[in-house]
Amino acid sequence: MRDYQIISIRKDRVMPDAFHGEYHIHLLGKAGRMDFSIGSKRFTVKEGDLLVWQMSTDFTDIRYSDDFDAEMLLISSPFLATYNPEQVWATRGYVYIKSNPVFHLENGERTLIETDFRAFRLRIGTPMKLFSEEIIGSMLEIFLYDLWNVYSDEIERAQIDDITSRHFLRFLMLVQQNCTEQREVAWYARELGLAPKYLSEISKDITGRPASDWIETYTAHELIKLLSDTRLTLTDITDRLHFSSQAMLTRYMKRTVGKTPTEYRKQVVSVH
Repeated sequence: MRDYQIISIRKDRVMPDAFHGEYHIHLLGKAGRMDFSIGSKRFTVKEGDLLVWQMSTDFTDIRYSDDFDAEMLLISSPFLATYNPEQVWATRGYVYIKSNPVFHLENGERTLIETDFRAFRLRIGTPMKLFSEEIIGSMLEIFLYDLWNVYSDEIERAQIDDITSRHFLRFLMLVQQNCTEQREVAWYARELGLAPKYLSEISKDITGRPASDWIETYTAHELIKLLSDTRLTLTDITDRLHFSSQAMLTRYMKRTVGKTPTEYRKQVVSVH
């Protein structure tokens, strides 16, 4: 499976539900309409709307008009995790979009997102001998910054009333602040005044992932940031992340990122 694709519904004759569970889907409405439900809430995507369909969100009763057309940017979960440039806004967006996946784009916002989609189409459709993943990854970072700017006002105004969502947001904020030192679910549960099992159940209910996965995601993000600074030695990074040894750091990185620190460092040096 490719880590990224850009699809035109009318041209490629495929609907977004064909990719659910394989990709995070970013859909820009061009014509017609798409209707769907999340629980008891009904949503509509029309021309000028942006839909973000997360892999962990199930849509039901999906209906498309005969003239429905849209462009879709498909991003795999590992690729998104690797090139996610900022964790705090990603966290807030993840929880908000779970229940509010459709945004109507104003003129300036629509121009911005359409420009990003055209850039993806050009780059993905043009064979590149060198650094294709890094180039698309850099474009994804820009797109995510643009996306967060589009829905930042709505997130700021939103009141998250669901107590489980509030617990989950508090959990992720704690992880963002403490993952360099604390990597046990029990520690976070204790800080939140919750049972570890209940915290993991909340995480699975909201995101489809256990709480331990989120701790690993944040820790890996911090690890990659530190490794990207080639002035830091592996000993420095081991100390900053409070691993007991470099061997422990290497095993953790290999398991969560798929590369050893040395392999990742070589990649960073080759790109720059």
